[in-house]
Amino acid sequence: MNKKRWIALGAAVVLIIFSIGLNTVISVFKTDFFTNFDSLTSTEQTMVETVVEPGDFSKRIALLSVDGTIQDVGSSTPFSTVEYDHQNFLSQLETIMEDQSVQAVVLYVNSPGGGVIESAEIYEKLIEIKEQRNIPIYVSMGSYAASGGYYISSPADKIYAHKETITGSIGVIMQSYNFSELASNLGIEFETIKSGAHKDMFGGTRPTTDEEKAMVQEMINESYEEFVDVIEKGRGMSEAEVKKVADGRIMGGSQALKAGFVDEIGTLEDTIAAVREDFGLEDAELFEYDAGLGGLTSMLGMKVGSLFGTSPEQQFLTKLMSSNSGPRMMYLYGEY
Repeated sequence: MNKKRWIALGAAVVLIIFSIGLNTVISVFKTDFFTNFDSLTSTEQTMVETVVEPGDFSKRIALLSVDGTIQDVGSSTPFSTVEYDHQNFLSQLETIMEDQSVQAVVLYVNSPGGGVIESAEIYEKLIEIKEQRNIPIYVSMGSYAASGGYYISSPADKIYAHKETITGSIGVIMQSYNFSELASNLGIEFETIKSGAHKDMFGGTRPTTDEEKAMVQEMINESYEEFVDVIEKGRGMSEAEVKKVADGRIMGGSQALKAGFVDEIGTLEDTIAAVREDFGLEDAELFEYDAGLGGLTSMLGMKVGSLFGTSPEQQFLTKLMSSNSGPRMMYLYGEY
């Protein structure tokens, strides 16, 4: 075979390979390429399960965790993460409602509390699980389970806390800044056009009037009474028993035990062992939910994180961008 024939044969092979490759690409585009690409680049979180302690799959214990301030500040992205993902946690509770294999819930709470609405949403889901699924819920408190952290713990069948756990802080708080005097010293004047006398209340540009403070206090009192009612129902206590320590004070685990706010002093492991023994779930599988970003976005997020790290400046910016600027009622202890 001469040189020209070899060149012709080589060209034919290249054309055949190109043709096969082109047809394959066209076929992929005609079918599921865009669907698969969407899944690769999706920023939506997917719920996956991780087995913590293997066992009987037909009767399982779900280990849930509320770690951080209970606020709905969105979900993690490939470029940043949130401390606590409220919508994802509600989805976990909703999944338990439908999963008949889950026979008990252990809820680990390590939170200073958070938003009034978010805390109430978790509480209502937990009550729904207890009523419709008729399965036990045990709570294990971490370093703290204060204010809203206690609010979501109150419907539990049994509450465990460390001696050093900070809990209590039963009450409601609402804060704002008044920087009108500072602005005046700097020669800054606020020009406000408003539809009503109270439209700019708690806006920080002027002192709050006594009338406006009374309006807010009424709201605070209503939410406080709701908080007290929740504890009464959950702990089987009288209003007087609850209000004896429900004045905003914090309590250690031992103090909370004496006050009837927790049942046992113990660890997360003690809590899991107790629910196994109390409900015949010694051989049950223990699992937890993991939320991850799917496909390509997850890999990109890992790359971005490894390239830029998590400097104090980035952490500050993330917190600043995820915070809510307007004052609102909070079941929260500590930093507002």
